[in-house]
Amino acid sequence: MSELMTPTLAGAAAGLGVAMPMGAMSVLLLQEAMRDRRTAVAAASGIAAVDLGYAALATALGPWVASHISPVEAWVRLASAVILLVIAGRGLAGARPKAAAPPVPDPAVPTPPVPDPATAPDLAAAGATRTATDLRPAKAFARYVALTAVNPTTALYFAALTTAQGASLRIGPAGAAFLVGVGAASLLWQQSLVALGSLAGARISTSARVWTFRLGYGLVAAYALKIAFPLPTFG
Repeated sequence: MSELMTPTLAGAAAGLGVAMPMGAMSVLLLQEAMRDRRTAVAAASGIAAVDLGYAALATALGPWVASHISPVEAWVRLASAVILLVIAGRGLAGARPKAAAPPVPDPAVPTPPVPDPATAPDLAAAGATRTATDLRPAKAFARYVALTAVNPTTALYFAALTTAQGASLRIGPAGAAFLVGVGAASLLWQQSLVALGSLAGARISTSARVWTFRLGYGLVAAYALKIAFPLPTFG
């Protein structure tokens, strides 16, 4: 058991190393948590799943991954930057205070009668809305998997780590222990961000939350510009 502790701790350190820097995905996850905790939990799981997947790929094929991603890294970075800029633009456009809620009905007013069968379509629409809400975590998971997967830095990071560690991590229980450490550490960190975002969202006012969204999406746009340069060349 003790011989597996070292690769497990190495995997945990690697997982935290790729998860802890506050990049665009961390900001987006915090924003998601301030809106809805369930979707944020699913989104965090999606990010951790990609970290684990890239770690598994690099553990098995570290040198191959590095050699095949490096030649097109600039183009993948540019594509990632464009996607993040679109997300930031949509987020900034929607970061405005919501309309005031309708007034609460007077208790003295009689309760409306029970709807007759003619209102069945309305009830069906309400059921459809609930179904759509239930699907939101799955959509968030898929969305954050896609957003995280287009970032080549994670793949190169794990490829470099596993290549430096040698063949010991690419076979047997040591490799499995390394992956367990990566997945657990990344998931723990992402879920910690969800808890932080949910706590902040429950404690700040609506106007302050709008400004945090504007600041957060502004940081996403700045990060997108940062990763876009240097631009790829046609040569």
